[in-house]
Amino acid sequence: MKLGALEAGGTKMVCAVGDETGRIFDRKVIPTADPETTIPAIVNYFMDKDLDALGIACFGPIQLDHHAPDYGHITTTPKLAWRNFDMVGAFAHTLGCPIGFDTDVNGAVLGEVTFGQARGKKSVVYLTVGTGIGGGVCIEGKLLHGMLHPEMGHVLLRRNPGDTYAGHCPYHQDCLEGLACGPAIEERWGAKGDALANRPEVWELEADYLAQALTSYILTLSPDMIILGGGVMHQTQLFPLVRKKVAELLAGYIQTPQLEDLDHYIVPASLNEDQGILGCLELACRALVEQ
Repeated sequence: MKLGALEAGGTKMVCAVGDETGRIFDRKVIPTADPETTIPAIVNYFMDKDLDALGIACFGPIQLDHHAPDYGHITTTPKLAWRNFDMVGAFAHTLGCPIGFDTDVNGAVLGEVTFGQARGKKSVVYLTVGTGIGGGVCIEGKLLHGMLHPEMGHVLLRRNPGDTYAGHCPYHQDCLEGLACGPAIEERWGAKGDALANRPEVWELEADYLAQALTSYILTLSPDMIILGGGVMHQTQLFPLVRKKVAELLAGYIQTPQLEDLDHYIVPASLNEDQGILGCLELACRALVEQ
């Protein structure tokens, strides 16, 4: 199969051509501007590739209900130029091939489940911690959808008593994204994360908020593995702090082999930043099979 992959992000669009085995033959990065500028450039890249199917993993929120009149649209995104844009339609009309469509984080978890360290796991959570925070869930090989899709970055947290920062999220002051995303770190401490690497108080607070969220995911979704990606998690000192705090919060209530080995349970992404684009290949493959 010749499959197209589009990892549609807020700052860049990663386009690639590969196959069902995860081999990537070609790729191109296109900056994310407005749809009128960006979409023709992407179409032009794929137009002569003779694709069997295309997989799109897209920033959101997006409409995933095939029965909804706005299926395939980006919906209430703060990126106003993209609000209510028909992402699937833009490529279905021009490329004429089956299209798989999901969130960017669902694409990432699918990449890990199909090609990475999460192969064979029954239930996997992928959380990206960067400019925003989002989560994807794969259960028994199926991506979790409901009335929409998981918005795991907006779970509400207990604010640390010493934290006076107002919160970055315009909707919820005390949600995970509002308290722990990259911009929140910069606004609270006055510098980007890279410049704060030697400030332990920064990462103790960040780990506290991440651990609260992960504990909630563990108690509600019972995942076999939790994968943490995104730019903030390049601060690898976070991993032992988060694991320690998760164990403290669970307080021995759940006892499983996975939780006895947190070093292999809460882990960094495994596919050299290609988990999203590989997940797109799998979305394309599944769309072709479904057709």
